[in-house]
Amino acid sequence: MSSVNKVVLAYSGGLDTSVIARWLQETYQCEVVTFTADIGQGEEVEPARAKAEALGIKEIFIEDLREEFVRDFVFPMFRANTIYEGEYLLGTSIARPLIAKRLVEIANETGADAISHGATGKGNDQIRFELGAYALKPGIQVIAPWREWSLGSRESLMAYCAEHDIPVDFSNAKKKSPYSMDANLLHISYEGDILENPWIEAEEDMWRWTVSPEAAPDKAEELTLTFRGGDPVAIDGEAMSPAQILETLNQRGGAHGIGRADIVENRYVGMKSRGCYETPGGTILLRAHRAIESITLDREAAHLKDELMPRYAKLIYNGYWWSPEREMMQAAIDATQTWVNGDVRLKLYKGNVIVTGRRSEDSLFDASVATFEDDEGAYDQKDAGGFIKLNALRLRIASGKGRSQG
Repeated sequence: MSSVNKVVLAYSGGLDTSVIARWLQETYQCEVVTFTADIGQGEEVEPARAKAEALGIKEIFIEDLREEFVRDFVFPMFRANTIYEGEYLLGTSIARPLIAKRLVEIANETGADAISHGATGKGNDQIRFELGAYALKPGIQVIAPWREWSLGSRESLMAYCAEHDIPVDFSNAKKKSPYSMDANLLHISYEGDILENPWIEAEEDMWRWTVSPEAAPDKAEELTLTFRGGDPVAIDGEAMSPAQILETLNQRGGAHGIGRADIVENRYVGMKSRGCYETPGGTILLRAHRAIESITLDREAAHLKDELMPRYAKLIYNGYWWSPEREMMQAAIDATQTWVNGDVRLKLYKGNVIVTGRRSEDSLFDASVATFEDDEGAYDQKDAGGFIKLNALRLRIASGKGRSQG
């Protein structure tokens, strides 16, 4: 323990990481540097500075990473139409590689020899933070207090605060949501409390970003999303930055009850976990991206992307963003996006995202070939007979040899 001279802590300013900051100082007799990231969690991050100063922290990093988060992590993931286990849009997972990256960079800037985080030993986040850190700085030391200390409950953390003179607003601490929550510009998640029983329905007042579909407006709202190179660049003709686009889609989708999910997922550590998620902007973006790809991507390229996607999603979920296989797959995915340009028109209505139109200068949709009317010789229907017979050849041979396919 004495070998750690300085550690960079991913610091939220909340109860857990405030306890960790003091515990690191006392247990490792080391200097603590705090890093607080604004990735769109919807809460003011600047108060973390005063809390860190009250703990005697001298080097305090508070950074607005919203644009980098959406541009360099969320958008590349959505180019692959990524969903984990058919439902989860990976809102928590995709934020961890960015935080790991900045932890390592700050460690390099400040001369720290270790990083620390507040993830528990049961979850996926410990893996995501640490795999990222080791990939970017192989010799970095990682301190995960939840795997070391004996503190095991909120009450024990509060008692530690009282014993070690840690400034905590106990009145606010006692009013904290019963759920374990994580939020950023892509989503907000809820775990714990009654959600630990997968049969019990989530309480309506738990949800923060979306109205219930039943309470959503009775009139649909229409919007047009413009894509360039596979990424959205404008809403209703108004150019916006990546973070502005996602924030706008969150607001407009949330007002129509879009993006709620109640999932039992398989964690990398082996257990099943029930989580509820709100991802209104991501739900709209996924539907729109698939719509623009439907007219701009070659069939086999699109199908191959769909085959790669579950593996790509699993890599992100399990913490392998900074792996050579993810970078290899990303290069292949990005190569398909050159022609993914154009507009998608959508309706938002009571929890649904409805595609009503798509157009592109790079469209592969050829009405002269696909038409049900007279195609004036653009397609010779007689060609289909030979095509079918060639593809049936192996089936006919096997059947002729008595190999029943029934």
